[in-house]
Amino acid sequence: MRDWNAVVAAGLALPGVELGTTYGQPALKVRGKMIAATTAPEPGSFVLHASVDDKAILIDTDPMTFWETDHYRCWPAVLVRYGTPATDRIEGLLARAWWDRSSVAERKRYGGRP
Repeated sequence: MRDWNAVVAAGLALPGVELGTTYGQPALKVRGKMIAATTAPEPGSFVLHASVDDKAILIDTDPMTFWETDHYRCWPAVLVRYGTPATDRIEGLLARAWWDRSSVAERKRYGGRP
C-alpha cells in the first residue's frame, strides 16, 4: 500500500465498508467497527485491526512492514508502514479484518476467513 488512498480503495471494495472516523481521524469501518485507521503515531503508517496472535506473527515475519508501539501492545491492532512490497499481504489482512468484524450473513456470502 503506497498511501491511505490505496488502503481506502482496497477497503471500499469489501462489502459494507464505509469511510468514517476513529478518534477524529479517517477510518474504514464495517458495522461501525474500525478495520483500518490513520491514527498511527507516524504519518508513514496506518493502523489495521488484527488479532494479538496474528500481530505477533506479522511483526516477526515482516518487521519492515508491521510494527507496534507500547500503546498498541496487547491490543488487537498492528501498525503498517506504507510503501513496502507487501501490498498483496496487506490486502489479504484488510479482508481478514473485514471478515472478523462482519455479520455472520456477510461471512457466509463472502466465504471462509481470508
